[in-house]
Parts: sequence; C-alpha cells; structure tokens
Amino acid sequence: MKATMPSPVPNETPSTYADRLGRWYSSTVSLEHKKSYGQYLTPGPVATYMARLFRIEADVIRLLDPGAGSGVLTCAVGEYLATKEMGVTRLNVDAYETDAGLALVLKTSLTYLEEWLSSSGITLEAVVRPDDFVMTYSQVLSHVLGDNPSLFKPDINAGGFDVVVANPPYFKIPKSDLRAKAASAVIHGQPNIYALFMAASAAALKPGGQLVFITPRSYASGPYFGLFRERFFSTMKPEHIHVFESRSDTFKRDDILQENIILKASREDDWSERPDRGHIWISSSNGSRDFNRSRTKRLRSDLILDVSSGDKVLHIPTTDEELAIMEKTRTWPGSLRSYGLEVSTGPVVPFRATPLLVEKGDVPATHAPLLWMQHVKAMKVQWPIPEKKKSQYIKIVDSALKLLVPNKNYVLIRRFSAKEEPKRIVAAPVLHGQMVSSWLGLENHLNYIYKPGGELAEEEAWGLSVLYNSSMLDSYFRTMNGNTQVSATELRAMPLPDHDTIIKLGKAAMALTDPLQKIDDLVEESLSRSRPNAGAQEDRTEGIREVHAGG
Repeated sequence: MKATMPSPVPNETPSTYADRLGRWYSSTVSLEHKKSYGQYLTPGPVATYMARLFRIEADVIRLLDPGAGSGVLTCAVGEYLATKEMGVTRLNVDAYETDAGLALVLKTSLTYLEEWLSSSGITLEAVVRPDDFVMTYSQVLSHVLGDNPSLFKPDINAGGFDVVVANPPYFKIPKSDLRAKAASAVIHGQPNIYALFMAASAAALKPGGQLVFITPRSYASGPYFGLFRERFFSTMKPEHIHVFESRSDTFKRDDILQENIILKASREDDWSERPDRGHIWISSSNGSRDFNRSRTKRLRSDLILDVSSGDKVLHIPTTDEELAIMEKTRTWPGSLRSYGLEVSTGPVVPFRATPLLVEKGDVPATHAPLLWMQHVKAMKVQWPIPEKKKSQYIKIVDSALKLLVPNKNYVLIRRFSAKEEPKRIVAAPVLHGQMVSSWLGLENHLNYIYKPGGELAEEEAWGLSVLYNSSMLDSYFRTMNGNTQVSATELRAMPLPDHDTIIKLGKAAMALTDPLQKIDDLVEESLSRSRPNAGAQEDRTEGIREVHAGG
C-alpha cells in the first residue's frame, strides 16, 4: 500500500478511527475493486446503532465479524461493551476479510481498539482471518440449517459465538460458484452472497446467541429467497428490524441506491413451534443521521412473520397507515387460486426468440401483437407504441406457438417498476376484442393473470386491475417487498376481497370514462360495504402498541 495510513488523533474513539481508515482506504482503490468484493463500508453512525441493539449478559464475549472491512462494526461493539459497564472483562474476536489491503487496515483498527479497551479493564484478543467465511462454515451450515437439521454441535465450531455483527458483501454469484454449492441447503437459483453470510452466521451462533446484520431488504419476500427464509427463520427468532426509508442515505458515500434494513435476531431453534412467538420491534428512520428520531413500534411476531405459511414473507409496516392496511387486507378471504385463477410470467424471452420478432408485421394474417412491459400503463394497454424501437410483432409460425397465448381476457402486471414511479404495481386489463388477433405474445417482463381451462370475465379483469392499481394494495405490497420486482409468487400470496366485491368493483370501473382517477374512491366504497365485523378486527390487532423512539 503506497499511501501512508492515517494515525489516530487524541481522544478519537475506535469506531471513528476505523470509519476514517475505511474512507481513506476506499479513496485509494478503484470502483471496480470495491465492486469485485461487494465492498460498501459501514458508516460510523450505523455501526453505533447496530452495536447498541445487542443485549449482553456475560463477562467473556466471543464475537464474529464475517465481513469485517475496516473494523468499524467490531469497534462499535467494543465501545458499547465498555461504556455500558456490563461487566465484560474479555472480548474474543474472529474477523474475516479477504481483501488483503483492507485486512491491513482492519489490523490497525483492532490494535487501536485493544489499547482503548484496556483502559476500561477489557482484554481484547482479535484474529484477522483471510479465509472465505462461507466456505469455512459450510459444514456447520449444513448441520444446523440443512435438510435434516441437528442440534448445535460444540465440537463442530468450538462452542459457537455469542454475537455476530455484519455488513456482508452484496453481489450475485452463479449456481456454479463453490460457495453456492456449499450453501445449497439454504439457497436455490442465482443467490446473492449476503444471504449466504446470514445463513452461515446463524449456524455459527451458539443457542441464545445474537446477530445484527445490515443488508438489502430483498430477502424479505419473493421466490429467490424462499428456501433461505424457511431455513434461516426456523432457527433465528427476529427481535428488531430497522428500516431506512431513504434508498440513498445509508451508503450515500458509495453512491448506492438500495433499500436496506437492520435485523437483530437470536438463535432459538424451536421458537417457531411455540404457540406464543412473542413480539418484534419495528423502527424506521429516513437514513443514518436521524436515528434519534426513529419511529418505533412493538408488534406481534405473527403479524410480521407468519412461520406457518409456505412463503414465510417478512412484512415490515413502518407507519400506522401501513399497519392498518395490512390488518385490513389480512381479513380478506380470497386469493387468486381460491378463485380458480393463476398467474404466470410472459413466455417470450426476446434473446431466445430473436428470429421470431419483427418491428413491422401483418396482424392478424402472419403476425401477432407482442406486448412488452412498456405497453402496460395503469388501467390501460397501449399497443403499438409508435416511438418504441423494439420489435412489437411476433411471427405466427409453428415454432412460435408454444410462446403465444390465446387472445382472451387477462390482467397484465409489470414485473418491474422504475424506482421513480409512485406505485410498485402497475396493472391493466387486456380484453379479447381489444386486438384483432387469435394470439398474443407476452414478453418475459410481464406477469399475466388468467383462468386455466376458461376465461376471466371482463368484470373480473377490470376489478382485479383496479385493486392492483390501488393505493391500498400498493401499500400492502410495500410492507413485504423492498425491491422493484413484482413476482408471480408474491401475487399468488396476496389476499383479495370476496369475489362479489371484485365483480362489483369491475362493473363500477367499466362505467367510468377514466377509472384511473377514481381508483382509490372505488376501492374504499366497495370495501366499506363488505367489511368484517369489529370483533374480528380487534382479534387481529390484539397486543399491538406504539412505543416512542428509545422505548
């Protein structure tokens, strides 16, 4: 390392020094270097907040920092142990860092922490390990979270850790990656490395041990993290979740646009089998500079994570309005499947069907309309779009028939939303008489709702479209989804009001010239006629209370 590493200044705390060293190191390496390691170092205020979530009741603490970076998280925990006078006399640290240059920074930070803690009567013994953390703990992961999970085995990981604190790397790895293969017990498809760090850390904890992670929110829902949620939450009991409302503030200095959450959880292997699963604290702030103004609630665990469900989606309401909507929608009796409906992704994958796609075609003689995500607006399908440069037609030939769907009534939903769009879900009805063709091509970035072996009624297609475009369902969706993707799995899991209400909603929308302007009024009016009795609502909300920040 050519540049001279900064020295500590008088009275500088270890976490401040580690944070400063991290910023200095980041300035000496390229953006490509940081991306290759998934390296987004934790800001000091975030590290301090995370450290204070731990509840320590022992004199000797064994701490694991699996993606240690410059050491700011370990230093923040050390400061917390010293300043809270918890009776800790010894802190043993295993810190993993595979970037050789950053590992030198880490050693410097921990040396300073050792000197600083000694003045408080705490002995620090820290080991910086250059090994791959996931591979190191892959055997333990299989034992604890595998298909046949066993009880904690002290001989496997030397007794386990008391606490794990981490800001793991973020990047996708292919299924062929050795780490993906080693963690096959908890992931499928193309996983993100951060979930593997969470799973391996859970396995490395001793019973009763605690972990605090800051990660993207994407694991909270969706099919790609389904197996991870099932295995991880079978042994880890969530206790506190903090949401950052700003996508950009938390890792602003690295120019990261990501919805991040902090999770504090404890290792309790049988917690999900208990009838009373306790409560979870939910807090939120705009970013890392207003933790002292966090809004905090204490909610029943089963409201946030229904461990009895197949999907085990993590719902995170942060406002009274979101909580009220979540409660209301959970009283709805229906779902797509309960009404005999199904949802699939569009079968046309453009790069695989290139010879079949053309910019100009003859509909209905030799070509069918090809609908892309851009053709779907809220409550409206617009095809063709004159300014669209991509192919908007697909050939009607034998090789294309498996990619085409019959021209029937559908609800089309964008699979992705732009970050700047006000709504996550954008849906529209497309009716069989709308386009003069026997077939439709639906591109893979669209979801479509249909009735297997039959056809959606027009009123159904309109009513469902109104619901999906409503502020109510958008708010409900945001409590469980922290990214811009709308998956078929999530749509299947979303509750729906009774079928009669959907039909009435559709009829009312069809009678309007511009139903888009009246969507929320239509939904509120229709649902007010079919509300559950007050007693049922009270049963759902029993045990919920609001607690001010710091509670």
